[in-house]
Amino acid sequence: MQNLLRMSPESRAAFVRLRGRHAEKLADRFEPRDADMFWLRIERWFEDARRPILALYGDRDDAVAQADAIFDCVVDGYLARPESLRLLDLERQLTPDWFERPDMIGYVLYPQRFAGALRDVQDRLDYLQELHISYLHIMSLLKPRPGENDGGYAIMDYRSIAPELGTLEDLRALTSALHGRGIALCADLVLNHTAAEHDWAERARSGDPKYLAYYHTFSDRELPDAFERSLPEVFPDEAPGNFTFVPDMADHGRWVWTTFNRFQWDLNYSNPAVFREMLAIMCFLVNQGVDVLRLDAAPFLWKRMGTDCQNQPEVQLLIEAYRALMRVVAPGVIFKAEAIVPPDDLLRYIGVDANAGKRCELAYNNQFMVNLWSGLATRKATLATAAMHMAPRLLLGATAIHYVRCHDDIGWGMSDETLREIGEDPTAHRHFLNDFYTGRFPGSFARGAYFQFDPASGDARISGTTASLAGLERAIEIGDPAEIDLAVSRILLLYGLILGRAGIPLIYMGDEIGMLNDPSYRDDPEQAHDSRWLHRPRMDWTKAERRHDPRSLEGRLFEGIKRLIEARRSHPHTHNFGLLHPLWSDNVHVLAFARHRNDGHLLVLANFSEDPQSVQGDLPRHAGLTGELTDLIDGNPSTDASGRIQLPPYGLQWLVGNGRL
Repeated sequence: MQNLLRMSPESRAAFVRLRGRHAEKLADRFEPRDADMFWLRIERWFEDARRPILALYGDRDDAVAQADAIFDCVVDGYLARPESLRLLDLERQLTPDWFERPDMIGYVLYPQRFAGALRDVQDRLDYLQELHISYLHIMSLLKPRPGENDGGYAIMDYRSIAPELGTLEDLRALTSALHGRGIALCADLVLNHTAAEHDWAERARSGDPKYLAYYHTFSDRELPDAFERSLPEVFPDEAPGNFTFVPDMADHGRWVWTTFNRFQWDLNYSNPAVFREMLAIMCFLVNQGVDVLRLDAAPFLWKRMGTDCQNQPEVQLLIEAYRALMRVVAPGVIFKAEAIVPPDDLLRYIGVDANAGKRCELAYNNQFMVNLWSGLATRKATLATAAMHMAPRLLLGATAIHYVRCHDDIGWGMSDETLREIGEDPTAHRHFLNDFYTGRFPGSFARGAYFQFDPASGDARISGTTASLAGLERAIEIGDPAEIDLAVSRILLLYGLILGRAGIPLIYMGDEIGMLNDPSYRDDPEQAHDSRWLHRPRMDWTKAERRHDPRSLEGRLFEGIKRLIEARRSHPHTHNFGLLHPLWSDNVHVLAFARHRNDGHLLVLANFSEDPQSVQGDLPRHAGLTGELTDLIDGNPSTDASGRIQLPPYGLQWLVGNGRL
């Protein structure tokens, strides 16, 4: 009642209309207390949703009717929500930090390459539980177009599973099995575009005015040419330009906005019908048991002449509206922004100031990932330390996804400003990293490949698995046990750093057993043009069977990562409720940062060099640690006669003492 009284008169009238349309339906479906709970949730989030909806569509003559129709969709979504998921919603509302706890450990996989169909993935859950996985991101679940489909991200049907994965019944069985093990499922929702073969696109191609308005289409090149003057190209090699001519569209042909590929048509979110369609799809997916919606290509959702059409203010309004509406339908579901953008832009996807807590709960920390790889190449922690000092802090209720590798390429998205501050030329540094991670730089240990190389500028991104980029492939090729040891240490260092931070650490499929690059993609005509398939190998279960042999590479990596996970889970320091305190050590090769909490502090030290290093003995005191120090990974830290803390090659320490806030 209090939230209703706080509403503006217009919102209160809209709420009364909504209740009048649906009260009887809710009363027939639910017990009185459950129906009351729904209406209380609507009251709580009504204005948080209606405000951005009217900001987006309020200048339309039918704005009120469009907003009413959007809320009708919310009621339909809740009516379809299974009781077991409504109970899970309640459990998560009672533990709102469920995704911020130290025991949230993530794993990301392509199901076809990990196991096969969804039933096969379900059969492998014991393997994931060995690593204490509690967050599973299954990529490319939904039905893509046949043939070339951007790795499964050209969606032909949002309400069907990719045929080779099985059926919706298989998905529901998998989500039920995951929930029974305490594992949350993350699924991709491709918001920016559909496949050219999607039903909406087919109807638009036929000239249906309703569905033409679902996309950005143009009768001639006048407006596309004007837009192109400020638009970058995502895939300049394979898909130059941002518009594709479709000759059979609406009789005489039209130009369609295609940011990513000719077969991926950008949706028009200035049309409220598109907003409503995607809301209904969200409701459908979460009612199958999806717990986390990864909002794919979110920065591209709104177009504005004279800009790069990324990160426009309306994108944040769209996310804000969707976030509030989903808190009514499925309050146990959270959003993850797939926004690989600079840190200040990233904050917009989380929400700051008046919008704090009203957008996405999760976002990728791309900066930390690229700075770690830069540190391995330079053997210096300077860039990572400087970037951590400059990084904005996330607010409570939002947390970062920390990762070493993923299915995508590595783009060197570190801040130019930070690079200049540490004395690096941004262009030269990126060119060095490209040379280093493709093995062209003298002394490089890496075996990677260019992605989207531009010979004119020298710009490129990098493909390759963690193990191959960290030197394991080269070390095995030359048969050098010492180099193999160093490569294993690099991999464990990288994973120790993401596990030593707050947020959700994400293991990329196969990293835990040292999967190498897979060059066989070059033999597949549908993949040969895309070097990202180099780091999408099929899971090698023969290798995985060796994971318990401590003498094997697989055993050293699997047990090493597992030991780090168990150390993380056993202590509170990486709970998201705490403060990050980056530190400058007196050694450029050593990264140092602390986690401050009211129940204790943690100091992480990481040596980016293949040589032993040390740091000043009073660094723990600057991190707030007092008393006897303990290394959560290996026990007691090593010091020399002068009290300096010693780190072996690529050594990692998680130090705790008796300090309190």
